[in-house]
Amino acid sequence: MRIGTGWDLHRMVSARTLMLGGVVIPSDKGEAAHSDGDVLIHAIIDALLGALSKGDIGSHFPDTDPAFQDADSMMLLKQVLSEDLPPYHIENLDTTIILQRPKLRPYIETIRKNLSEAMGLEINQVSVKAKTAEGILGELGSGDAVIAQAVVLIS
Repeated sequence: MRIGTGWDLHRMVSARTLMLGGVVIPSDKGEAAHSDGDVLIHAIIDALLGALSKGDIGSHFPDTDPAFQDADSMMLLKQVLSEDLPPYHIENLDTTIILQRPKLRPYIETIRKNLSEAMGLEINQVSVKAKTAEGILGELGSGDAVIAQAVVLIS
């Protein structure tokens, strides 16, 4: 068995879509990024690559490569799952999103379902939690940034 952790952070800006776990979340701001900016999937990819000792998302999908401009993060995750994960399989995934607004509770089950289907997991193998920054911590607390964390256990 192996454990990996992942973490990602993006600034929130107007005129971008807020994408979390492959789900569009209604919001007046979205992640500023080279790809679609899905911080949750980026954290999951880093956790998987870390568990496999295969670097991080930037070493596989660099933001300097035009091929990844506006890339669908779910497709990047599926590439890691098909090319890097075998012969391992995922036992469970635990994630946390830290975002001041919008409130994510109404979307958590949809995100869990989307991730479980994309990753070939049972819903009870996928945990998604949402927290706020309690209005503190600079840009995170003001709603101008989002953080995601992920831990994965593979065997």
